[in-house]
Amino acid sequence: MKKFPSLLAVVPLMVAASATAASTGSLNVEWTSGAPDCAAAAPPPLQVHGYNADTYILRQDPCASFEANFLYLLVGKERALLIDSGDVEDAAAMPLAETVMGLLPVIDDKPMPLLVAHTHGHRDHRRGDVQFESLPGVEVPPVELDALAVYFGFERWPEGEGEIDLGNRVIDVLLAPGHHPAHLVFHDRETGLLFTGDFLLPGRLMVDDAAAYRASAERLANFVRDREITHVLGGHVELDAGGGLYPRGASHHPNERRLELAKEDVLALPGHLASFNGFYASHENYVITNPVRNLMALAALVLVVLGLFGWGVRALLRYRRASR
Repeated sequence: MKKFPSLLAVVPLMVAASATAASTGSLNVEWTSGAPDCAAAAPPPLQVHGYNADTYILRQDPCASFEANFLYLLVGKERALLIDSGDVEDAAAMPLAETVMGLLPVIDDKPMPLLVAHTHGHRDHRRGDVQFESLPGVEVPPVELDALAVYFGFERWPEGEGEIDLGNRVIDVLLAPGHHPAHLVFHDRETGLLFTGDFLLPGRLMVDDAAAYRASAERLANFVRDREITHVLGGHVELDAGGGLYPRGASHHPNERRLELAKEDVLALPGHLASFNGFYASHENYVITNPVRNLMALAALVLVVLGLFGWGVRALLRYRRASR
């Protein structure tokens, strides 16, 4: 099995020496933050951090895509799971598949079988699928709601839970529509890590269906309440350390907030969604927003302003005619 030494020499691979047991790990890492001038800086497109010996966090640099996705590779005894494939199709610009395959253990002179699953079907979380689709031993499940439900055996959407057995490592698959109709959350029993995609992250929680989001948050809170959750890891970081949002499309994330959220953030989410005003609400570790409603409100405001402007013009013309 080719191990791609030249690529891995370029991609920073930081495996914490303190992470000696599979159930523990380290987030002692400084994530890549892009650059004000990406062409001049030319930072490496992909950063790899070894959380422990069989868990990897991959970060796509903001210069490679302003989405700056976080992806997660979990390795079991029989197969591995990659959660999301990120926002870049071009393997030359983003050597994702090459990097992931180089991290996999070798079984019978072949890389371990790999499952590339997704938190949800938005394109920035699955554009990298094309790099994996022709590789032997790699399976990419569907992202469409009906096909996804069949694949994971969900019979009462959005109720119920599924499982992915990687071989002595079981991943719980939880249903969490609200941001996206087919959003999933993954829970690793071995490490206690909860992978929440765009459902819960230090940034914008973009509401597509408010009722579904709140119901999913309540189910997720009930799931984690009696479990040890070490960290909650989302798909992006959109806040700086002071709690300010980076501009949409920013390729530079200076002084970025830490990636991880806590179990307490999951437990607080149902209450925050219950009090959500339907447009925008800022909380300590995230902002809840409804882009469609905000756009509609902006459009309504523009119409009012245009209407008032037209009324003013007509009133001025009437005044001038009357004063002649």
